[in-house]
Order: sequence, then structure tokens, then C-alpha cells
Amino acid sequence: MKKSLLALASGAFILGAAEFVMMGILPQAADAMRVDIPTAGHFISAYAIGVCIGTLILVFGRKVPPKNLIILFMVIALAGNLLSAFSVSAPMLIAARFISGLPHGAFFGTATLIAKTLADKGKEAQSVSMMVTGQTVANMLGVPAGTLMAEFLSWRLAFGILAAWAAMTIVLTAAWIPFVAPIKDAGIKGQFRFLTKPGPWVILAAVFTGNAGVFCWWSYVSPWLQKTGGWQASLVPLLMMLAGFGMVVGGLIGGQITDRWRHAGTAALGQTISCIGLLMVLLLPGNQFTTALLTFWIAFGLFFISAPQQLLMTEAGQGGGELIAGAAVQVAFNFGNAVGSIIGGVMLTTFAMDYRFTGLGGVPLALVAVGLLAFYSIRCETHTDAAERMREIDVNA
Repeated sequence: MKKSLLALASGAFILGAAEFVMMGILPQAADAMRVDIPTAGHFISAYAIGVCIGTLILVFGRKVPPKNLIILFMVIALAGNLLSAFSVSAPMLIAARFISGLPHGAFFGTATLIAKTLADKGKEAQSVSMMVTGQTVANMLGVPAGTLMAEFLSWRLAFGILAAWAAMTIVLTAAWIPFVAPIKDAGIKGQFRFLTKPGPWVILAAVFTGNAGVFCWWSYVSPWLQKTGGWQASLVPLLMMLAGFGMVVGGLIGGQITDRWRHAGTAALGQTISCIGLLMVLLLPGNQFTTALLTFWIAFGLFFISAPQQLLMTEAGQGGGELIAGAAVQVAFNFGNAVGSIIGGVMLTTFAMDYRFTGLGGVPLALVAVGLLAFYSIRCETHTDAAERMREIDVNA
């Protein structure tokens, strides 16, 4: 892997861990802040809302070299995670989580542009997927490590380490990422011109509904594993590693397929995988084997779609809107996370804290995402590299 991609992956690791670690430490954080589990879901939502607001950084930073933007995002991540580590009340933790989320979408939009620009020809999706691998590795190693710290030491330690990691990534970014010219300055309005077309809205709606569906369940994965699967709390970190492994594998396979096939078609396939998993969460009574399998299955589908969706939007924003378009994926992703967490909490309250019913809230939303991506692929991806190669073959030769 190129050193530049390693630096980007390091930043993705921090943001991925900061976003997802709260799912693994939710019981301990809720207890420390003296709130119940559904209320603690706001710690997840606050990060997601920060992602949405933080995209505005790109509006005013369009003339800044992408490398310098990455450094800025890591400074904000450092501050937000440090505040999370020292929070003494629920409102303070919510505010800290909001700050931590501010650089998330803007980072991935900028990092996607850098990874695509520095990629070898024909391997753009693989380059993006390698950058995103930092986020998936965070889920395989960082989140379980944070969960273990919460179980045996302190949940605050996880955020302290992330703050230190952000400081390290600032150094790596300065040393390893080469200069990449700022995008074409199309003005403030020009950055959003791509949103005047229906295609990007279809993609963003699919990202939102798909992730809202998954996060109806994923936001409460730790108590689901314990209450439905019968796993001991001390074993949950191992299952978070299994989920992270599914994300790594899903992300890499999704990137490979995207470079060879339709981007939206690949994303629709990934959303279908997640949708089937959510249906099984609802229908299966739950035991250790099935909950472990579904944890891997849904996590695989969740990140299978990362590279194709990022590339779809970055390409849609060409002409000055690339950064905003790439960040918009993360905005829709995290807005879906926030809504999904709320819907999942409503399902728990409605169905007497039966965690299987988080799947009931998620399935319809995931189905909508599959339909939207399939529609986009059929209408807008009639010419693909794979199809063109097939046309060049003389079957009578």
C-alpha cells in the first residue's frame, strides 16, 4: 500500500473508531452518565449530526489544498475525542460527540478525492476501498479494544487513545501525502450544482435509507448480543472483532467488484446482503451461533457498499463539487445512523425491549435502498467497462 493511502487510512481509523466505539461501550457510558440505554442512543446521534453540520467546512475550504484539509480534520478529531474522554455529564458528552463528528464527512469526501487522484488507472475503487479499510480495521480492532477497555478499565481511555492517534496522523499526513491541487473553484453555488440533477439525490436517498435500516439494529448490537444471543458481556469485544473482520472483507471485495462492474449495481448487491441479515434478526429466535453469523453478515454488507457509493457521488460532483459530493455520502450515511438509532429505540420501547424487533424497523428501510440503487443502475449505468469489454469480443472468431 502507498504511504499516502496509509496516512489516509490512519485518519479513517480514528473516525471509524470514534463513530462505532460508542456501540460497544454504550452500557458503560450510559451508566456513567446516569441515563438509560435508549437515551444513551443520543450519544450516537450527536456524532451523526456533527457529521452533517461539519460538511460546511468544505464550502469555505474549497480553495485549500486537500492535504491541509486532512490536517485540519485531524485537529478537530483530537479535540472532540479529548473532550469525550473528560466528559462529566450527558450533555457534555453529547457536545463532545458532536464535535468529534464534525470532520467525519468532510474527511471522507476529501480523502476519496486524494485516493482517486493518486490511484493507478483502473484501480480507483480499490484505492478508495484501501483508504476506507482504515475505518473497517477500526471496527475489527479499535472498537473491540475500546469495548475491552470499557469492560475492564475505563470507557474514557478509548477516547483518550483516539485523541493521541489523531496527533500521530497529523504527522503522517504532513510527511506522506503529496501535494494535490485544490479542486476547480466553481464558487459556493457551483459546488452544489450537481444537486440540481435527480441522480445524486437517488444515491443519497439510498445511502440514507440503507444505513437507517442497518443502524436500527447496529446501534444496539451490544445489548442484542447479550439479551438475544446469550453472550456474556466479556465476550462482546470478540464479536465486535468478528463484525470488523466482516467490514474489512466486505469493503475490499466491494472495491474489487466496483472496478469491474456497475457502481450502483454493486451497492445494490451490498444493500441486499444487509437487508437479508436484518430480516433474519427479526425471524430467528436467536442463539450464540446465529447472532455471531448475523453480526458478520450484516457488517459485511454494510461496508461492501462504501467504495461504490463514494465513487458514484465523487463522479457526480465533477466540475467543482467533488468534495461536497463525496462528503454528502457520509452526511446521508450518518443522518441515516441517527434516524436508525432513534427508530431502533422506538422499536425497543414498543416491543418490551425485545432486541429482535430492531430488525423489524430496519428491513423496510433497507428494501427501499435496494430498490433505489437498482433503479439508478438500470437507468443510469447502461454502459459499463465490463459491458464494453464484452461488446469487443467477436463471438464468431
